[in-house]
Amino acid sequence: MQNCSERLNYSLQGQTDKPALVFLHGLLGDHRDWQTVIEELSKEYLCLAIDLPGHGGSQHIEAVGFEDTCNKVIATISETLSSPFWLVGYSLGARIAMYLATYCSSSLKVISAPFAGLIIENGHPGLPEKERAARHTHDEKWAVRFENEPIVDVLQDWYQQPVFSSLNHAQRQSLIVKRSDNLGTKVASMLRATSLSQQDFLGDLLRTLPAKVHYLCGEKDNKFQALAMHSGLSYSIVPDAGHNIHAEQPRLFCQLVRQLIEPN
Repeated sequence: MQNCSERLNYSLQGQTDKPALVFLHGLLGDHRDWQTVIEELSKEYLCLAIDLPGHGGSQHIEAVGFEDTCNKVIATISETLSSPFWLVGYSLGARIAMYLATYCSSSLKVISAPFAGLIIENGHPGLPEKERAARHTHDEKWAVRFENEPIVDVLQDWYQQPVFSSLNHAQRQSLIVKRSDNLGTKVASMLRATSLSQQDFLGDLLRTLPAKVHYLCGEKDNKFQALAMHSGLSYSIVPDAGHNIHAEQPRLFCQLVRQLIEPN
């Protein structure tokens, strides 16, 4: 469903009288990344999958920063939902969801849909201040490449990063093909606007949220498994999964989501 100029594109599927799940994808992704799990979860819930600025059907929308992105996500939730909802974010989408749940809580209180909880799939809660300059340099190098080089060439190197080490060659090549329809300039813009170097450390605020918060990490994703274990949040380690759990283990992902929303 394509909305007018500054409204984010989204997909809405499922049971309108049930709790809602709001899915936020990672960098280079779009709402279609969630389709496998939505096909299952939409039997029991209302599933809203949003294209973030610069991605998918929201490719024409400029990425400005965390607050602006969160405001656009909240506007989409406000327009489409009235039932209690959970934010479900992956990687960049998880960081947007964490920022939204902590820094935009006052905006969440004035919309008709009550915020029930947050599921973080391999999202970084934030760096210590002393590490942010190095991260800025790191992300800026990638942004320059996305702006200036053929995107297929950049993606060949992007998916060689340690966080994607659980991927085999065929999986890596499949992702490169899938992600090559992105516009490099838009990816660069979002990378700069929502760089980890621009993000405050959100861990302390997440631990004090009144809503439920749960962290999902992959057994093969050592970096994010360590972050989960030291987060002070409840967490689950998903077997035989790397960084992208919902793509690698969709059945287990859906099972965990159900258990979190309906623990009894």
